[in-house]
Amino acid sequence: MASEKSTFQLESYESSSESDLEKAHYARRKTSMRFHRGKVPSAYSSSSRESSGSHQHLLKTSPKKRSSGYYFYRVPQKVVKYMCWALLSTIIIFVLCLIRASYTSSRQVEMGTVEKSPPKPPPWEAFPFLTRYHGGIRSLIPRKENVPEYPHDPEEKPDLEANATTAVNDDRSLPKSIPFDPYATLGVNYAEKLECFLDPKDTVRIPRVHYYSGVMKGFPDAVMGSSDVLGLRNDICFERFGRLGPYGYGYSLRRGGTGAGLHGDREGAEELWTESKEISEVDYSTVQWAKVQASCATKNAARFHPIEYAGENIFVSAKTDVKETMSADSRGDESDDIMPDSNLERRAGQNRPPAGNQSSADPERSKKNVILLPRTAVLIRTWWDFHYTTEDIIYLRSLIAELSLLSGGEFTIHFLIHVRDDNVPIWADQKIYDRILENALPAEFQGMGTLWSERQMGLIYGGIQESFFRDLPVHGVYRSTFMPVQYFSHLHPEYDFVWNWEMDVRYTGQWYHFFDQIRKWTKAQPRKGLWERNGRFYIPSVHGPWEDFKQMVRVQTEMGTDSPNNIWSGLKTPTGNSIPGSSSTQQKADIPIWGPEPPLDVLTDQNDPQAPTTHEKDKYEWGVGEEADLITFNPLFDPDGTTWFFTKDITGYNTTSSLPPRRAAITTSSRLSRRLLTLMHRETVLKRHTMFSEMWPPSVSLHHGLKAVYAPHPMYIDRDWPPAYLAAVMNAGRNGASGGARTSVYGGREHNFKGTTWFYDAGFAPNLWRRWLGLKVDNDGGEREEVAGEGRMCLPGVLLHPVKGVERVVEGAGKLGASERGGGEMDGEEPGDEEQENR
Repeated sequence: MASEKSTFQLESYESSSESDLEKAHYARRKTSMRFHRGKVPSAYSSSSRESSGSHQHLLKTSPKKRSSGYYFYRVPQKVVKYMCWALLSTIIIFVLCLIRASYTSSRQVEMGTVEKSPPKPPPWEAFPFLTRYHGGIRSLIPRKENVPEYPHDPEEKPDLEANATTAVNDDRSLPKSIPFDPYATLGVNYAEKLECFLDPKDTVRIPRVHYYSGVMKGFPDAVMGSSDVLGLRNDICFERFGRLGPYGYGYSLRRGGTGAGLHGDREGAEELWTESKEISEVDYSTVQWAKVQASCATKNAARFHPIEYAGENIFVSAKTDVKETMSADSRGDESDDIMPDSNLERRAGQNRPPAGNQSSADPERSKKNVILLPRTAVLIRTWWDFHYTTEDIIYLRSLIAELSLLSGGEFTIHFLIHVRDDNVPIWADQKIYDRILENALPAEFQGMGTLWSERQMGLIYGGIQESFFRDLPVHGVYRSTFMPVQYFSHLHPEYDFVWNWEMDVRYTGQWYHFFDQIRKWTKAQPRKGLWERNGRFYIPSVHGPWEDFKQMVRVQTEMGTDSPNNIWSGLKTPTGNSIPGSSSTQQKADIPIWGPEPPLDVLTDQNDPQAPTTHEKDKYEWGVGEEADLITFNPLFDPDGTTWFFTKDITGYNTTSSLPPRRAAITTSSRLSRRLLTLMHRETVLKRHTMFSEMWPPSVSLHHGLKAVYAPHPMYIDRDWPPAYLAAVMNAGRNGASGGARTSVYGGREHNFKGTTWFYDAGFAPNLWRRWLGLKVDNDGGEREEVAGEGRMCLPGVLLHPVKGVERVVEGAGKLGASERGGGEMDGEEPGDEEQENR
């Protein structure tokens, strides 16, 4: 009983305890609710387990009343963590996007591909076109009687309507065309020049170019440069049959011609062949130019310096059928596919006069006071799959005939052929070399080429720092056009001068006359003020005679100018670099260049020419009679401070304190001396120096004090520019020069050359050439217009660049085989697409 009782009491106690706990919990809840509603809880509790309210402070502060009965949701900590990470990631991605956009924008500016809103058209587009370029041979008048359509006084507008409607005299026949002969007899102190022929038996004579006296009525004068200054004939003109007829133009394939030019205005075209019984149409399908050129050089070997031979040679010789030419070349063991080291002395050119045949010239050389002539090579820059059109073939024939054969071997024409595939081992496998070379040239030019590739240049000129300027390799043809020319000259020391010539250059006059007059004029130029004159365009209608131009340049150099263009240039140091922050000295004079202007790390001990006296004491005597080391056809401008894209394409030089002094000339068509090419070769090999193609030869000439000359050949323009405005645009650099300031025409303002006849992308040059050939351009011209109007165009000697992809209608063109036409697709690649030498 006692145990049951105790058990009952225990259960009663537990139940009462549970009841008391429930009451206490309910009491706390009510108290808490009253507290939250602003009421003071009672001091007493409904449960004995509650403590009394005596523990509370006597002085109580009323709790702040809440403005609302709603509760704010508290975000879980895990969610907050994720949100912070997302925000931080967004900020990082945004910053990275800004960095990438900045980098991309700077690269676009460097690459020149920034897309902008279309700018306003340049002012020259508002000038009217000139019309008297497209006259005809029926309107010829003596040059002294001609009133040129341009240039003229801006206040006196020419009577364009009268010039455009020149009356055509149909009652009289055309005047007779005259053979052009610029080959003067040198005198008794020179060895006799022997005539060269187009066949081995010396029976086929070379036809001469024909010209007409006078100019087309109203024909404009050259706006830049001058024929009178250079001694070029400008009182005569050439039409297409007299100029190109001697090389197969105007007669059919059956008679050995090209089959082009058989239609349209042909009045007087046959006079080329009827005037002399000794000259007849040449069957060019049987001519082998390598044999003809080698024979001519051998025949006239007594006129030139004896040949010197170089040492090692990495270029591979090409096979040719000319046994006489091969006699001086060691062919080695041709059973070996890989060229052994013992054959490295083999020479690249097959067209040099053989040393073994010079014994007959020794008696001539033994005579006293016999003046020997220098040898000159003309390197035609082309590539292995170039497509040779009929017009290209005529162009090449004219170069070989007029420069090499008719001159008695003074020039040697050679093809420098770029193999664009670097994986082809042309330097190692003779069979591969011969096969590629055979396919690279038309059949009539076989044996006249040398192959090269960019990888080969990397092997020869190793160790050069690779910068990939504008994403282009330093050994590439675009940035280093002259590397193969340097090495060619190293292998061929017999050539005193080398012309780097392009496939897209044309000349409406006679080649030898042009080259010879350029040589004579540059040889006569004094060194005093030469670099300053080189940096300016000569505009006769503004500058006056050449002597006035010389004195104007002297004053601009010594005194400076007040031109606002000087604001965009800095004060020039003796090394040619700008001093930043020198705006207060913009109107001060320039320091004339007198002797070498070396950079910080120039190649020393090179026997650089030194001035015999000071600049002030010289009476324009130093340099007169000295052959020019560099001849260019555009001004040698100072790229420092200009917007020209390649002004900083400098490799291997010490640029810690300043950039080296530089000069540049647009387009690489130029003549370089062996002395200059040797310095360029040694600078590249020994010092690992190089620059952008158009800046490299002029800058080396500047560093070593060589004679560099800009030849101001006549340049024409297609619109009626005010001459003073044209001069201000072209010579908008520092102190009246064409470069040296941000306002220079070179760089962002090169569009001003679009209407000229000579620039790397001149638009007037190809149009004028096509119209001269009787083709339609922009629906103007053509054969019908010639027949109904003044006849075919007749132009004085005009140097044109670029002229690409000219196709003529050829009678029986399907008869030409692939070997005669050359490799490549039909105009699939034009000169200049990749080759910098065609800039």
